[in-house]
Amino acid sequence: MNEAEQTGSRCVETPIAAGLHRIILYVRDVDISTSFYAFFFGFKAIRTPTDRLTELVPENGGAHLLLHKAGKAQKLGQAAVKLVFDVANVAAFHESASNKGLKFGSIHQADGYEFANAKDPDGNSVQVSSRAFKST
Repeated sequence: MNEAEQTGSRCVETPIAAGLHRIILYVRDVDISTSFYAFFFGFKAIRTPTDRLTELVPENGGAHLLLHKAGKAQKLGQAAVKLVFDVANVAAFHESASNKGLKFGSIHQADGYEFANAKDPDGNSVQVSSRAFKST
C-alpha cells in the first residue's frame, strides 16, 4: 500500500513547497489603486510598458501586489479575500490613515494583538494588524 492509499488521499507525491509572494488584485482604475497602496501603505510601483500588470513592492518586505485592470463584467470587492498589513501599532496607523482620508472601522482586540478593517477603492477588504508582533 502506498502513502496515498494509506492516507486516503488522491495525491501520490509529496508536494513541492511554494511560497506566496505575489497577489493579483483586479481593479477598475490601476492608477487610483496604485496611488492608494503607495499613499497609505508605502508601496512602490514598478511599471513596464510591455506588462499589463503594475507591480507594487512593499518598502519593508512582504508580498507584492500585482494590479490588473478588471474586465467590464468582472465582479470586484471579493468578500472572501482580505489583505492584511502588519503594523506594530494599530492605533497609530489608524490615526495616521484617518488623517490622510482612509477610514478604518474600530480597533478590535484579539488574542494578544489588535486589528482594524477598511476597504480599498475597489471594495477589497484590507486590514492592519499587530498579530505578527504579538509575543508568543
